[in-house]
Amino acid sequence: MDGPEPHSREERSGSRTSDRLDSWKEIAAYFKRDQRTVRRWEESEGLPVHRHQHKSRAAIFAYKSELDAWWDNGRQRLEGDAQTTAARGTRRLIWPAAAAGILLVVGGMFARHWLRDRSIRAHVQSIAVLPLANLSQDPGQDYLADGLTEALTTNLGKLSALRVISRTSTAQYKGTKKSIPEIARELHVDALVEGAVMRSGDRVRITAQLIEAPADRHVWAETYDRDVRDVLALQADVARAIAVQIRGNLSSIPAPHEAMPLNHEVYELYLKGRYARDEGSEDGLKLAFEYFRQALEKDPQYAPAYAGLADCYAHLPFYSETRPAEAFPKAKAAALKALQLDQTLAEAHASMAYVETYYDWNWPGAEAEFRRALELDPNYAEAPLGRVEEARAELKRAQELDPLSLLVQANSGVISYFGRQYDQAIQELRQINRLDPKFSVPYWGLGLCYEQMGVYEEAVTQLQKAIDLSGRGANGIASLGHAYGLAGRRGEALKILLELEERAKKSYVSSYQIALVYLGLHRNDEALKQLENAYQERSTLLTYLKMDPRVDPLRSDPRFEDLLRRIGLTHQSAPL
Repeated sequence: MDGPEPHSREERSGSRTSDRLDSWKEIAAYFKRDQRTVRRWEESEGLPVHRHQHKSRAAIFAYKSELDAWWDNGRQRLEGDAQTTAARGTRRLIWPAAAAGILLVVGGMFARHWLRDRSIRAHVQSIAVLPLANLSQDPGQDYLADGLTEALTTNLGKLSALRVISRTSTAQYKGTKKSIPEIARELHVDALVEGAVMRSGDRVRITAQLIEAPADRHVWAETYDRDVRDVLALQADVARAIAVQIRGNLSSIPAPHEAMPLNHEVYELYLKGRYARDEGSEDGLKLAFEYFRQALEKDPQYAPAYAGLADCYAHLPFYSETRPAEAFPKAKAAALKALQLDQTLAEAHASMAYVETYYDWNWPGAEAEFRRALELDPNYAEAPLGRVEEARAELKRAQELDPLSLLVQANSGVISYFGRQYDQAIQELRQINRLDPKFSVPYWGLGLCYEQMGVYEEAVTQLQKAIDLSGRGANGIASLGHAYGLAGRRGEALKILLELEERAKKSYVSSYQIALVYLGLHRNDEALKQLENAYQERSTLLTYLKMDPRVDPLRSDPRFEDLLRRIGLTHQSAPL
């Protein structure tokens, strides 16, 4: 276990003032650990930290000379503990190099490490990788720490019979002061990985620790120091070392399969693209496009960048007013190129599944692509759209992998709505309201449920709350217009219809949304005409046509049945 060795003795022999570290951040950087680790050391190992008596508890400082002495004494004590563990029967720390003469050589580098009783292998069925701390003192390097966190999560996901929590849930613990047991309880996991990343020029250092969560006990830790050009091998090596502790073999995590060395500038652009994409906004997607394109300019054969482009294009119609015909063909082309270069990219298969679902309406093809994505990445949290009971089973799995995602939880209520289980949907959506009253999706779902139950005024109230929180997007106001029509508030429904039609002259509005308002006004012929327009547009919303209760008044019309047939929704593998 590396300590503060890089600091020279000359540095430590200066004045008492220069010898002092004045924050947890400085102490953590001195030890090349994250703040949570050094705080834990103070509580459990007696790390010598001082507090200003006239200030708050948070105002702390420490002296390097005292830390050095503590570190040296601690190392001797820990080595002594390893030799006497069998006699005492207490928790043990093993130094493999000293106790057994074992050298762990990863990529030609000796990594000193310590670990606890290997019985953890029998107990770890679930794990979460907490956001790696960026110790570079440069916020511009956050993308690297986040990218390596995601890569480590993905690699651990390849271990059989191990549930790995999605980064969407773990990202919420970035900078948290919660304890390890508390985090583990919230995520329902047996073990946690935490650590830090430090970038200095062309060198990258990763410190990773495996912690048995219930007891908050460190099982293993290593520090890796590599050239940034070796970052792919580095992230795989960390995952494989953790796999040894959990499963006892290296073969569980495959080594990187790239045949040629990767240009580190290409990989950094790719990580920046993913970082921007994960913002979940239209601006973030636009920035991600730019980074992925720059990566491909430098290396036109880099498959993950094509997969990133495909993912951005596939999601663009959901984040912007982009027409489906302007996005999905590009998503398909990028995904096919990615798969031509590398058939093992789960993300590219998932993007193909989105295209097959929302644009090509090829339901067997969509299901096959989703299944292939799950085979390649068993912890992929995206769930295919299927029949209600199948969708509910897939969603349960997604909730296990992403337990803190409010959107995943909200989808449970939406599935109940599509299954006409309105009381259950309301119960599920109300629960999310209590978790986050400012999250708009549950209000929208509640509005749809109350509308189908004939409680129109309450439906209007809930839909208006959703609009107040999320803005006047087409989906929200179209749903409100439909509810106004059913509630007999014809004038207000017509105002929304006019608003949508005027907006459609300037930017894309799905004709499906306009059809909904006509349905609320009981003007079914106009609604059918708008649905035919939506068919010509390849509107993504037609995917839900077979299951949406709001179009029930049209189901007996032969024109509607013909539309379902042309979309492929009469196929046995189609949704519902």
